[in-house]
Amino acid sequence: MTAPVPLSRLSVNQETVRQLSLPDLAAGCVKEGITAVGLWRSPVQEYGVERTARLLRESGLAVTSLCRGGFFTDPEPAARARALDDNRAAIDEAVTLGTDTLVLVSGGLPPGSRDLVGAREHIADALAELGPYARERGVRLAIEPLHPMFAADRCVVSTLSQALDLAERFPAEQVGVVVDTYHLWWDDQAPAQIARAGRGGRIHAFQLADWITPLPAGVLLGRGQLGDGSVDFKAFRALVDAAGYAGRIEVEIFNEELWARDGGEVLRETAERFRTHV
Repeated sequence: MTAPVPLSRLSVNQETVRQLSLPDLAAGCVKEGITAVGLWRSPVQEYGVERTARLLRESGLAVTSLCRGGFFTDPEPAARARALDDNRAAIDEAVTLGTDTLVLVSGGLPPGSRDLVGAREHIADALAELGPYARERGVRLAIEPLHPMFAADRCVVSTLSQALDLAERFPAEQVGVVVDTYHLWWDDQAPAQIARAGRGGRIHAFQLADWITPLPAGVLLGRGQLGDGSVDFKAFRALVDAAGYAGRIEVEIFNEELWARDGGEVLRETAERFRTHV
């Protein structure tokens, strides 16, 4: 039987309670005994990167990840240069915020293309350029495979195997993977690939969200609160723990119903669901 997970391993991603300002998020986490957060670049930039870093330090909160870098698949030279520049900026922001993990959403098919293999090679080319830059600054690039329904427009990396095939071209301290239950719960190869990632020291982040149906229009906001859907979180945690990952476990949920509720209430519920289901 899986032992209960301590609340100290919980990190709440900023997007789970996007209705909260950064000061309110920090205060709410402190109130609920949550000691870590995952951040998104846009709201952090609005508040100010250095100002965010100072707020979280003063609140005693660790930053488990910054999202997102990536979008590497457009081969047009100017677009590629912009993407690389933006990712270098994201790496620098991660350093300021005190996190060693930049989550990558790698990008969908370029307009008019059907070449999945070619798109993945564009990702590899970008990682080759960015990996040394990130390592010099103490930041790891974490490839997040997204559910196949996002392959066309958001991420051509759809399985943990595909993510590891890319990551393993580079040193583990440069490039690893994200294990996200929402994107991987359906895959019968996930257990073997989690073990593979663990052997290589490449699990750089572990994220949770439930799979609920019916999916909303646009599907992006279909992540569910822990325990509301189909995912066996205890089984996933057992796999990730067995693979040697002992870091924070980040709850990242995009859900309009949660966003419409009181943010403090959602934080409290998330901590309760974490204790019960993870």
